[in-house]
Amino acid sequence: MFKTILVPVDLSELEAARPALEKAAELAVASEGTLRLVYVRFIVPVTYMEFMPPAFDEEQNADAEKKLADIAATVKLPPERVSAVVRFGSIYNEVLDEAEKTGADLVVIGSHRPSMATFLLGSNASTIVRHAKCSVLVVRI
Repeated sequence: MFKTILVPVDLSELEAARPALEKAAELAVASEGTLRLVYVRFIVPVTYMEFMPPAFDEEQNADAEKKLADIAATVKLPPERVSAVVRFGSIYNEVLDEAEKTGADLVVIGSHRPSMATFLLGSNASTIVRHAKCSVLVVRI
């Protein structure tokens, strides 16, 4: 069925990620596939970089990698079937690029129920659904 399942994780909204991770793990168990977790960090605008400590990016990246590894360790799959990566940029572009790069045949993404704000502004989940070259499962919380 699904050999490579990509799960975008927002470290600031783990309540949205947890149901998606659980569903992705169920699918990976059923199809003997692998999970790839991805967290996308935003890029701090250059105009603000002069106010940041010299090692800001490295520290933020290391912190994100540790948090993502901790989450990956809770997934009910053998460790060799779970991997994680931290990327920089716009969420949907990086998720779509990671899906293509890893050959993902499914993206499982958690999403809040639509609100007026998401109808007016759009959301990362809806953009990923529209532009992904593979199947996308949106898990509502």
